[in-house]
Amino acid sequence: MAHQDYVSRPRATGKKNNPYNQQEAVSEGIPLRIKLLSLFTLIAIAMFGYFLWSIKDTPPAPIHTGAPQSPAKKPATKSLPAPPKEKWQYMEELKNKEVEVGEYEVKTSGPYQMQCGSFRTQKQAEVLKANIAFTGIEAQIKQVKGSSGIWHKVILGPYERKRLAEKDKHKLKNNNINGCQIWLWR
Repeated sequence: MAHQDYVSRPRATGKKNNPYNQQEAVSEGIPLRIKLLSLFTLIAIAMFGYFLWSIKDTPPAPIHTGAPQSPAKKPATKSLPAPPKEKWQYMEELKNKEVEVGEYEVKTSGPYQMQCGSFRTQKQAEVLKANIAFTGIEAQIKQVKGSSGIWHKVILGPYERKRLAEKDKHKLKNNNINGCQIWLWR
């Protein structure tokens, strides 16, 4: 087969049905649709301008308030009416009101204690006591003999009011020491 030289060969100028070589026809000028839209806009602006020009000299319509007034008569100045009498007597009743004071007794339940743990070994109780000490609260370890042996309880208190015990309980809870219970001191 003979060797062909494609470089020296001229390009084909004929149009073929190749979809890659087809170029879309670019129409020059403005489409009819845009022409009609711009014409309609110009007409609308001209009509609006004529409308505004035609109503500039017309006087405004009178405002009716319901009662006809004659321009010749001027209303006479009147003094203000007297204020109405009070319907309520609560102001005078409050001045003369007597408050009954009752005798109430506040019963105190007694001092409170908070228990944060109960352990079999002294070492576990001392670890919890040290953790509580890091929060700034002083704890005590109390040995109690139970039916199953000796228990080491970590307690805090005594507290005069339960609210003080709750305050320390929230402080311990914020430092990840959970499970503390508040009881009456016995």
